[in-house]
Amino acid sequence: MLEAKPAAIDPSSPDAAPRSIKNLRWWIAGLLAVATALNYLDRQSFPVVVNEVRREIPISNEQYGQLTSLFLLAYAIMYAGGGRIMDWLGARTGYAVMIVWWSAANFCTGFVSSVLGLGVFRFLLGMGEGGGFPGSGKVVAEWFPPKERAMAFGIFNTGSSVGAVIAPLLIAQIATSLGWRWVFFITGSVGFVWAWFWLRYYQPPARNRYLSPEERALIPIPSHEADAAAGRPVVKISWFKLFTYREVIALMAAKFMTDAAWYFFIFWLPKYLGDVRHLDIKQIGYFAWIPYAAAGAGSLIGGWLSGFLMRRGISLNVARKIALGVAASLLPASIFIVAAPLSLAIVFFSTAMFAHQFWSANVQTLPADLFPSRVVGSVEGLLGCAGGFGGIIFASVGAYVVENHGYGPVFFVAGILHPLAFLLILAFVRQIRPVVTE
Repeated sequence: MLEAKPAAIDPSSPDAAPRSIKNLRWWIAGLLAVATALNYLDRQSFPVVVNEVRREIPISNEQYGQLTSLFLLAYAIMYAGGGRIMDWLGARTGYAVMIVWWSAANFCTGFVSSVLGLGVFRFLLGMGEGGGFPGSGKVVAEWFPPKERAMAFGIFNTGSSVGAVIAPLLIAQIATSLGWRWVFFITGSVGFVWAWFWLRYYQPPARNRYLSPEERALIPIPSHEADAAAGRPVVKISWFKLFTYREVIALMAAKFMTDAAWYFFIFWLPKYLGDVRHLDIKQIGYFAWIPYAAAGAGSLIGGWLSGFLMRRGISLNVARKIALGVAASLLPASIFIVAAPLSLAIVFFSTAMFAHQFWSANVQTLPADLFPSRVVGSVEGLLGCAGGFGGIIFASVGAYVVENHGYGPVFFVAGILHPLAFLLILAFVRQIRPVVTE
């Protein structure tokens, strides 16, 4: 992002203004995608190297499940709190605080020498990462009109798959070359660089000096800003009042179910390939990136589909629900993972993770479709909190089931949660349109 000055002004003059950046809103979506990639790269560092860590720090399956639950507990709590912080501090300051926090926690994991130490820093990592997605949701609500929101969500959500794709290959290389501790030192350092760029270039649309007048006209004015400009009283919505909207409760329940499956896939895929398919860390790096690449494709295609349908004249309500239904119909592929040979197991893993991110690109858009931008961070936070607690319960129960009955029952349950969540949304979110909040 280069700064240029008008011809009539000396470039060294303090009055010189930066040149506007064409399609800035899409550059913002790309910057969010990078942050999301770092989010997933950092959280995946430990699952990929867990078998290397075990050579120094003994970790049982139940302890691994507990470590996963600790991360998700902090993630769930801070997802709700982080969403509120984003609405309070604003996305610029709030996001910088969150990424510096989680990067520091990830970096410090390289110093641990006990399961307790791992638990402490996985918990702190979860606290920081919990603010990422609510912040991204708030930014998208502020920068994009409804027809572009799902695609914008799809772009930044693709970052999760990019980070997860990079993780097995990059982390395996670092671990074999420098040792597992350097995985955390290196991956934990990158977030500080991102935070500098974010603080340097990001401002909300109303104050962003890189935004052209033409693009500014395309960006919807937040309702509270429009009310303030017109002299109308700004309607405030308390955090507790959000629980009175059935749309919020229904979406929280849907996220509780579907994120439970997703967290199981991402945290247990490397371990499953090692425990059951008997792959070493290099082989895990060779195979494990494929499902994550499919997930990235699902995020982009899912975000594109509902926008495409809307441009063809289909209503917002129907377009979003068609996309969600397509995604939910593909998740039962995970049921066939255990019985399949390795190559087909990777295909079924890939289908399930493609479908979840297809789903996620649309379900994460719903808070911005339903609620004013000033509370989107809080609503996104509540949804993510519910998803995190779903992941905690599923991780704890799943670890017990895996230890005593194998992976089959867990993959079966993971395969049916999205169809059930889709039915729940159909039943309780009858119309996807702005909710009356007065």
